[in-house]
Amino acid sequence: MSEAIARQILIVEDDIALNRMLCDQLQRLGFVPHGVRSLAEADTALQMAEPSLVLLDIRLPDAKGLEAIGRFADICPVVILTAFGSVDQAVEAVRAGASDYLIKPISIARLEIAINHAIEARNLRRKIEILETQNKAIARTEMIGNSDAFLRTIEMAGLVAKADTTVLIVGESGVGKELIAQNIHELSGRASQQLVTIDCATLHENLLESELFGHERGAFTGADRKKEGLLEVADGGTVFLDEIGEISATIQAKLLRVLETSRFRRLGGTRDISVNVRFITATNRDLAAWAKEGKFRGDLYYRLSPFVITVPPLRERRADILPIAEFFLTTRSFMRNINKSFHAETKKALSNYDWPGNIRELRNAVERGLLMSADGAVIMPWHVALPHNELQTSAFTLHFDHEPTLDELKDAYTTRILDAHGNNRAQAAKIMGVSERNLYRKATRKDEDGH
Repeated sequence: MSEAIARQILIVEDDIALNRMLCDQLQRLGFVPHGVRSLAEADTALQMAEPSLVLLDIRLPDAKGLEAIGRFADICPVVILTAFGSVDQAVEAVRAGASDYLIKPISIARLEIAINHAIEARNLRRKIEILETQNKAIARTEMIGNSDAFLRTIEMAGLVAKADTTVLIVGESGVGKELIAQNIHELSGRASQQLVTIDCATLHENLLESELFGHERGAFTGADRKKEGLLEVADGGTVFLDEIGEISATIQAKLLRVLETSRFRRLGGTRDISVNVRFITATNRDLAAWAKEGKFRGDLYYRLSPFVITVPPLRERRADILPIAEFFLTTRSFMRNINKSFHAETKKALSNYDWPGNIRELRNAVERGLLMSADGAVIMPWHVALPHNELQTSAFTLHFDHEPTLDELKDAYTTRILDAHGNNRAQAAKIMGVSERNLYRKATRKDEDGH
């Protein structure tokens, strides 16, 4: 959470003197304490703001502390305070959801340790939850390329990274927009905090809304516990919304409010939650045109696009195709026991292909080549299986000083194909459309004839 909210402590203690003393001590330690004397007052305080931690007396005028733990533990960590400690009671408190259990009189040093440990543990759980929720970690791929188009893109990403400005990344599917977003985050002042990625195109509207903003217990059927939204998890960090053009009008309106006020409400919630996040969004749509046509909110578009980065497709940065392909080849996660390389004709085919699926398609082609080449050390053009017109080998001419016979043409053609493919008869036979046995006969007859 942001600095001010993260240090708010709610003290639920009916002893006036102890309550006041705890408030004074915690304030000196840099926390923002708020003291109440009953469970009813605590409920009222929770309607106004959500604390980072609750210090809860186990005996209150209107409730027993152990019974109240559940309602607080669903919101934030709870540290129990009691003058009547026992091992059994401590075990019960932890089972009920308490993070720690302190016996009065309370050592301020021990209290500070308990609070910091509870908050740190909660933050760690959040990080684990976000990784599980996203169901993937961003695979760190090196930013590869020396083409002018790519270098301009990287330069723009570096310029905007430090500015904390909202960024819109546009480009075709598969060009690496997510990598650019990650690059911006890692170069920013928020690099030590979370980068939360949400693919807006893969989530149903209701699920996306719940993932973004979270929900309160009972907000809808099946919501048996409070769930923090990804905006809360990313507080202090960066939120990357991929395929932003796919969100509904309802989500657009709520997202606009967050961008304008840095506040939102969970589904079923009644209080505002403040967050400090940077937004980076990406799309393969023409959002400017959509905004003019009324297909996307114009006010939201202008909020998202103070700085626009266009990522060029691979066909506009052909000099980068082979370096990227080589990167995928050397960092493969399978068949590492075989050193493989691309045949010259394969390199030519890869470089000449337009790659409508961009980097994603290139990665798939390399992985296909690795598999199809089996135990072979060289990846041939047909192993990567690009569209047929992109797999043609370079044109060649058969030279004769006389009009050749049909057999001479066949022999010359056989020699040309075998030479082009390292004398690999299985591969040559496949290209020529004959069995390997027939090719063997042709090659043997040619050798015997001295051709």
